[in-house]
Amino acid sequence: MALGDAGGISPELSAKVIADADANAEDLLVIGDWRLLKRGAEQAGVSIDLPVLGLDALGGDLPSGSFMVDLANCDPDTLPLGEASVGGGLASVQNFRAALLAANAGHADAVFFTPFNKFAMRLAQPDYVDEIGFIDATIHPAESGREFNVLEEIWNARVTSHIPLSAVAGRITEQRVFDSLCLTDKTMRHVGYERPRIAVAALNPHAGDGRNFGTEDDDLILPAVKRAQDLQIAATGPIPSDTVFVRAMRGEFDAVMTMYHDQGQIAMKLIGFDRGVTLIANYPFPIVTPAHGTAYDIAGQGIADLGATRNAVNLGRRLALIEKQTSRAVSEESLSDLFTRALDPSTIWETRAS
Repeated sequence: MALGDAGGISPELSAKVIADADANAEDLLVIGDWRLLKRGAEQAGVSIDLPVLGLDALGGDLPSGSFMVDLANCDPDTLPLGEASVGGGLASVQNFRAALLAANAGHADAVFFTPFNKFAMRLAQPDYVDEIGFIDATIHPAESGREFNVLEEIWNARVTSHIPLSAVAGRITEQRVFDSLCLTDKTMRHVGYERPRIAVAALNPHAGDGRNFGTEDDDLILPAVKRAQDLQIAATGPIPSDTVFVRAMRGEFDAVMTMYHDQGQIAMKLIGFDRGVTLIANYPFPIVTPAHGTAYDIAGQGIADLGATRNAVNLGRRLALIEKQTSRAVSEESLSDLFTRALDPSTIWETRAS
């Protein structure tokens, strides 16, 4: 569990989820600055009973239940509350990197983080674009991952994510749509859907209106859907995006695959803002976070809703149990060495947008 942005609600949510009996199953490895977590507990009005270890203590026997590794990298007294800062962004980058390295080395089964702020992270690491690019640059996987937004009612998959809207049409290709459909089907089957029903949102108004409003839906998206159907993937589309979520919420589909970030995010946050989880899939371990942001406007007030955070922890734990069926070797590199490497200011890598 990586502590998120210090200026927002992440410290409070981190403390709340540790204190929450429905989410803390005594298996959390908490990564960040103890001072920040302590302030989060004070803001939230909760008590946390958690062993805290410094890097120098990681060479010995580790506690059997949940514990925290204090990276001592984010003194909250030196950072502004309610806004992005270099210090908050740097700590977020380091905490996330440490969690990824620990999981990739087999020392953890899943990665969960409370909300980051990408602007703050770019202040600290100018090439930071989004989580997927950073994950790829950190663990060098065989394949890149994709983001899914998860609610009990519906899933949302994306063909593109953190890129300018002006660049979306140029990134929509038949192969990319097809690959996204295959990954969506694979991921949802992995978590228990027998044959997930996937609605594919159109890119253009009225699905192109017979090529009157654009050709991508007919020339790129439809052929990809037909290819997926040939593989027995239950894909339907392209469906006009102003009605696709209506049909999904009526029970016609299990997931909606959208062409760009806000095409799906607006609908998903209207449906369940305080419940939604972002799942970053297709890596050797699940990566989860609440789907909302850092909420600078209510930082420090102790009123942040725990729902999405609790759901994210529980989904990560559920997926980790599934992943355990495939054993992963534990690296010989110690947690102390991994976390020291995560804090090294020279480890700045080029990342890319999804």
